[in-house]
Amino acid sequence: MATSQPRKTGKGDRRRYRRKFQHGGPGNPETFGALDLGTNNCRLLIAKQQGKSFRVIDSFSRIVRLGEGVSLTGKLSGDAMERTIDALGVCADKMRRAGVTHMRCVATEVCRKADNSDEFLDRVREGCGIELDIITTAEEAALAAEGCAPLIDYRHQNALVFDIGGGSTELVWLGLEGRRQSEVLGWTSIPVGVVTLTERHGGMEVSQSAYADMIADVRHHVDAFEAEHGIAGRIREGRVQMLGTSGTVTTLAGVHFGLERYSRRRIDGAWLNAGAMLDICRRLAGSDYKTRVLEPCIGEERADLVVSGCAIVEAMHSRWPVKKLRVADRGLREGMLLGMIERVRRERQLAAEERQRARQATAEPKVAP
Repeated sequence: MATSQPRKTGKGDRRRYRRKFQHGGPGNPETFGALDLGTNNCRLLIAKQQGKSFRVIDSFSRIVRLGEGVSLTGKLSGDAMERTIDALGVCADKMRRAGVTHMRCVATEVCRKADNSDEFLDRVREGCGIELDIITTAEEAALAAEGCAPLIDYRHQNALVFDIGGGSTELVWLGLEGRRQSEVLGWTSIPVGVVTLTERHGGMEVSQSAYADMIADVRHHVDAFEAEHGIAGRIREGRVQMLGTSGTVTTLAGVHFGLERYSRRRIDGAWLNAGAMLDICRRLAGSDYKTRVLEPCIGEERADLVVSGCAIVEAMHSRWPVKKLRVADRGLREGMLLGMIERVRRERQLAAEERQRARQATAEPKVAP
C-alpha cells in the first residue's frame, strides 16, 4: 500500500501546541481529561468530579485507523500517523479550552506492536504537547473493567467483561463480593481485534468460509481462557453477568434498536437478547458492503470492520452461551477518570491529615523543664 511521507511539524506548530497547555485557560481546578488512543479510534473525555464519580463536560471520538497495515508491515504508516496526530491536535485544543488540570493519555495494542512507536510518540509530544503512555495488556483490562463497574449487577456471583478493540480483545473474569466490590480472578488479552481480523480475512466482501475462519481464529483463545477458569459451568447455573464494551457491541445494539442516529443515552447500559444479537451478526456477515454502509449505526467508517467484530462476538457466545448481554458505551476512559479522581481524593486526605498534625504540634503546650 502506497503511503505519503509524514508531514513535518514545524517549529511554529510545536510552539502553538505547547502554549495551549502552558498558558491555555484559567486552570479550572479538578478538571480531568482521559484520552484513549486505540488501533482504530481516538477518544477523549473531559469531566468534572461529582461525588465519587464524574460529570462529562466535553468529549471527542474519531476513527483514525492508526493500526492500518501494522499486522502486515509491523510499522505505523505515514498516513495513519498523520490522521492520528490531527485528531490528537483536536484533543489538545479541547483540553486546553476546558482548563484540564489532571490528564492521562494512553495508547494500547497497536503502539505495543509497531516497530516505530517511539517515533510516533515523539511526533505526538512535539506536535501536540501530549505525552502518550503505552499501557500493558494487564492495565488495559483492569481499566476497562473499572470503567464498566457501574453497570455490573452485584447480585450475580461473577461477571465476564470483554472489550473488542482494533488490535486485541480483552477478557476480564470477575468475582463479585457484594456491596459493589469485585475481584479480578483472571484476565487475558487475545491478540486479535477487528482490524487484524479484517486485514487477515477481508472486510469488504466476506464469504461464509472466511467468516468461519474468523470465528476459529478467536475460538481457540476463548477455549484456553475457559479451560483455565471454567466459566461455562457458571453460566449454565445462571451465576454470570456478561458485559461487552466496544464499538462492535454498541453498533450491534444500535442496529437492534433500529436507531436512525447513534444515541449513547439509549445504548449505554442496555440489555441485548443473545438470540437477537446473533441474528444481527449473521445477517451482517451475509450482507454485502454496500448494504452494511446503509445501516445508520454502521456507515462507511465501520462497514468493513463490523463483520470481524461479529465473528469475535460469535466465537465468545459459542463457548459462553449467556441468554442476554449488557452493553457498555464506556471503558478505558471512564476507568482512567475514576482512577485520577481517587488519586486526587487521597492526596487531599493526606494533605488534610498533615495540616491537622501540624496544628496539633503547634497547639501542644510546652512542658517546663
